Amino acid sequence: MAMAFKMATTGLWVADECKSSFMEMKWKKVHRYIVFKIDEKSRLVTVDKVGDAAKGYEDLAASLPTDDCRYAVFDFDFVTVDNCRKSKIFFIAWAPSASRIRAKMLYATSKAQLRRALEGIHYEVQATDPTEMGFDVIKDRAQ
Repeated sequence: MAMAFKMATTGLWVADECKSSFMEMKWKKVHRYIVFKIDEKSRLVTVDKVGDAAKGYEDLAASLPTDDCRYAVFDFDFVTVDNCRKSKIFFIAWAPSASRIRAKMLYATSKAQLRRALEGIHYEVQATDPTEMGFDVIKDRAQ
């Protein structure tokens, strides 16, 4: 089994692949987004999906399930008013209305520990439907 970091309050573990994939996204710009899921049986947070650098925000939104919770990080590149290229990393807590109550509670209580394991997140967005995490919301928060 791969190394993992334990999240003390919920008894969950964060798999090494989560942190290493995040570092590749942050420093090497290999990924545009990463979707994480909690395996309730093994009590482990793992990487569910990864979008390469050519993917966009619409691809991330389409990759989130409509009936289950997920965490996601998205590397948003933009140009400021001063014509400077910038990049901000967003943490998205996705908990759609159709998901199970147990899953919503598990994801809500585990969110802070995962954020601490992934150092370098700039903004957080909590969403229960696609309109709460639309591209315009991300764009407005970054600037």
